[in-house]
Amino acid sequence: MITRGLTALARAENLSAGNPGPYTLQASIAAQHAQALTAESTNWNQIVSLYEQLSRRTPSPIVELNRAVAVAMAQGPAAGLQVLDTLSTEPTLQTYHLLPSVRADLLQKLGRLEEARSEFTRASTLTRNTRERDLLLARAKTCTNGSPHADLQQ
Repeated sequence: MITRGLTALARAENLSAGNPGPYTLQASIAAQHAQALTAESTNWNQIVSLYEQLSRRTPSPIVELNRAVAVAMAQGPAAGLQVLDTLSTEPTLQTYHLLPSVRADLLQKLGRLEEARSEFTRASTLTRNTRERDLLLARAKTCTNGSPHADLQQ
């Protein structure tokens, strides 16, 4: 299926003549993930570039949130947090649990555990999914225990 998708993407890229539309850009992002064997081997710089193109083509707070994650993966959590913090006043994201969840993850990676705990807790109050809420509260608890990556050792 991945091979078929990559073939279709190549055809779409050829048809776009260097001016890809939003669906082609989204497919290109997905292709980067599909071709990588691990998160570490993913071409995060290319994904950042694709999100920048997508943001220019179809600006959206969600695209910017995803771009912030890609920036964090490519350049480190501090760089991702800098992008993410530009979204803190975005009205459409005020009740979206993934904004504080991503922020918490980046803060935790930076060792800013109290802030991370607060953001994980806030995110847990915004999700309606019980399993997700439990995961977010468990991650908040790891911040209280003082180990920034305790949740990753399980």
